[in-house]
Amino acid sequence: MEATIGRIGFIGIGSMGWPMARRLIEAGFAVTVQDAVPGRAADFASRHGGTAAATAAEAAEGADAIITMLPTSRDVAAVLAAIGPALKRGAVVVEMSSGEPSATRAMAADLAALGVAMVDAPVSGGVARAETGELAIMTGGEAVALDRVDPLLRVMGTTITRCGDIGAGQAMKALNNLVSAAGFLVSVEALLIGSRFGLDPAVMVDVLNASTGMNNSTQRKLKQFVLSRKFNSGFGLDLMVKDLSIALQVGRETATPAPLAAQTRELWAAAAALLGAGQDHTAAARFSEALAAGELHDRKG
Repeated sequence: MEATIGRIGFIGIGSMGWPMARRLIEAGFAVTVQDAVPGRAADFASRHGGTAAATAAEAAEGADAIITMLPTSRDVAAVLAAIGPALKRGAVVVEMSSGEPSATRAMAADLAALGVAMVDAPVSGGVARAETGELAIMTGGEAVALDRVDPLLRVMGTTITRCGDIGAGQAMKALNNLVSAAGFLVSVEALLIGSRFGLDPAVMVDVLNASTGMNNSTQRKLKQFVLSRKFNSGFGLDLMVKDLSIALQVGRETATPAPLAAQTRELWAAAAALLGAGQDHTAAARFSEALAAGELHDRKG
């Protein structure tokens, strides 16, 4: 395996992949981008440089590293099947999607037979932190491969945590989102209770952020996307439900009873069913509002 990485194939330049690929180009890497949406790769290259590829195999041709940032493990498996003949021995696949750990382990075994390493490196932080290169990245895989891709990851994130063997990063990402999702719903419910009592929801958020109830949702979501009624954080409701399903899958595979996790997943799935496709995950607050027959606003806004 070569010591350094020069050429990168970046497959999947959606809302997260786009700024991540841009940062790699700005850092001096030779990046070829490809996306399933026609014209997106060409648009990216015209704006930020790099090379646009028409197919995933073209993006992977001759690349030292191939980054996948795709919706599901099924999408990743389809891409890897397509690019298999184009992969050179000694390349490394960096799977940055929020995928299924068991599926990723199976794909890694198949790639190893081709002389290609694989690591998983899902991210947390949303589009805003992808833009600034301040993502939290959770990794899994062999130390040699992780050492090799570390310079790439540090262009995209500021906190790189090695969690264990292949798939460990994705397990950690799903469990992180489980905790985040539960915190969001209970925070919204607290605001609804307080609002009905007569408290100002915005004042409640300020108190929570100065008290033990502080969490990511109170800090970064309630005022910004719920009380403002913008619901545009950049992370989809369907993706949250997917991540919660992965967390429960890990729970089943490890025979871990998780009744609260199961209830959290069911509530988010119910919100997705009620609100329909294409919703931001913060719009799940509207599900809680529907149950309470109320609506949250910043009374000073």
